[in-house]
Amino acid sequence: MTAGWTEDRVGALKKLWLEGQSASQIAKQLGGGVTRNAVIGKVHRLGLSGRAAPSQPARATFRPSRPRPTPQPTQAPSAPRRIEAAQPRPVAPVAPPPAPIPDLPGTATVMTLGAHMCKWPIGDPSSAEFSFCGRRASEGVYCMEHARVAYQPQVRKGGKDGASELARSLRRYI
Repeated sequence: MTAGWTEDRVGALKKLWLEGQSASQIAKQLGGGVTRNAVIGKVHRLGLSGRAAPSQPARATFRPSRPRPTPQPTQAPSAPRRIEAAQPRPVAPVAPPPAPIPDLPGTATVMTLGAHMCKWPIGDPSSAEFSFCGRRASEGVYCMEHARVAYQPQVRKGGKDGASELARSLRRYI
């Protein structure tokens, strides 16, 4: 169990804090179960802000710093760039949705369906006439016609163009 903050401890804390000691160093000197976090909390509650100098960890050896060469400017600094208003991009025409393919009876059943055959279901799975398309599948599991129906491009909602969104987002930084 830790001891409370006595008047002596608070006085020592204030003195050490104003000398520039770190919270860890102060906790070690106060002892009696006082932790670094307890010191930080007490400093904030007391409203201590000014310090003599920031604490520096003790270094075992002293090495003189090497002189750093000053960089020579190769050219005069340029003026800040100005962001011009973005020109509206031409909007790509939206392709009309593909015409629905009539669901003609397929040529493949569950038993005859192969790896490179279109797996588009045709009919009600609970009926005896249920089948699959069975045509040659392109890159995925469907033929070209059924892939166009299954994988339609996402339509952006809201009708915002990229230029207006860019201008709106840049206004936050101006």
